[in-house]
Amino acid sequence: MGRTADAIAEGVAIATAAARLAVKNHILVGTIAEDGVFDTDKYIADAREALGAMAAEAEEAAANVTALRKRARGRHSDPHGTHDYRDRDVRNLRRRAKQSTGVAVRLREIMQDPQRLSVIVEEAREAAWADVRHNLDRRLRVEGMRPDHDPEYGKMREARMQALRLVDLQALSSEQRAKAKRRKKQEKAEALDD
Repeated sequence: MGRTADAIAEGVAIATAAARLAVKNHILVGTIAEDGVFDTDKYIADAREALGAMAAEAEEAAANVTALRKRARGRHSDPHGTHDYRDRDVRNLRRRAKQSTGVAVRLREIMQDPQRLSVIVEEAREAAWADVRHNLDRRLRVEGMRPDHDPEYGKMREARMQALRLVDLQALSSEQRAKAKRRKKQEKAEALDD
């Protein structure tokens, strides 16, 4: 029972983390990209929807594993591939189905618990704010950086100079040659027209 309970707890933890990430992304899009306001009830619905999708996925996994288990019962020959199960796999397949069902049941319980949904939304809001804060901080630091304040300036200078020589100056030179070629071609065409 310990292994199954641990697997269910781990599955629920992964699913709630995924729901939190989905809600965080909805918060970022809804409040920043779409210039909306933070509405806890809307994001609780988003959390419930994300958990519902993962519960349905776990139920589907349980049904698939159950079908595989039924097909494997009584088969004693050597398997022909990774998912070609035999009678000796029945116990493991039963445990996997039980674990998936357990995850689905727990997720459906969380979906009905306003307090737990609120926790997911609050954690998602904090994660969204941390992302925004980090991006602003990074942009302000990079855009406002002066060479004498950049600890990496000396190290990266040679790489920037090499990129300038190998990429930017080469592209500029190629562009200049192409312009000169077009100019000569145009001058020739104008001379022929005269």
